[in-house]
Amino acid sequence: MKFTRWPLAGVTALLLTMQAQAADGQKIYAQGGANPAAMACGTCHGADAMGMAAAGFPRLAGISAGYTRKQLADFRSGTRANPIMQPIAAALSDEEIQAVSATLEDMPTQSYAMIGRAEKAEGVGAALALRGAWERNVPECVACHGPGGVGVGEGFPPLAGQSAQYLSGQLNAWRQGARKNDPNDLMGHIARSMTDAEIQAVSEYFANLVHTEVSQ
Repeated sequence: MKFTRWPLAGVTALLLTMQAQAADGQKIYAQGGANPAAMACGTCHGADAMGMAAAGFPRLAGISAGYTRKQLADFRSGTRANPIMQPIAAALSDEEIQAVSATLEDMPTQSYAMIGRAEKAEGVGAALALRGAWERNVPECVACHGPGGVGVGEGFPPLAGQSAQYLSGQLNAWRQGARKNDPNDLMGHIARSMTDAEIQAVSEYFANLVHTEVSQ
């Protein structure tokens, strides 16, 4: 087997570049982008990126960089509408989006119990989260978002650790057609099949899940 031998100078340069990219992401989050319109993310999402529940700003820490990049690109293109995020995303360069997304993925967040379909479901919110409503072709949330709603890959973000206000706001946006950047209108169909009470109940279920520890 033949191994490629990298020159020491090349390896050092690569490491320095990676460190610079990480530092840039941290700077963008804390201070904003080069364009003044790209304000600091921490202003709304908190210094630890765990969100500000009372104001409806979501947790960003620990979320897949691929998912965050797509959302920023969708805000920029107008595919996902939000009066605050659209001008910010439009002011970020591709490199800045890449850097801040990677930084957010690496930020520590809370861990949650891996509650799955086999767990007992008490109440409307738990029933929707763990069993779904298949008579309306509504799958259980954990089928896509993973046990405990901790998120799966780049396509399905975490629900655990988000506020009920944010989660219900997104479900209502899908139901009303204000948000439509999901594949094959999956979330649009689910949201339109739910009542106001069900949206509130399942949002509160995930918002109230007890975290176990802080993971790096």
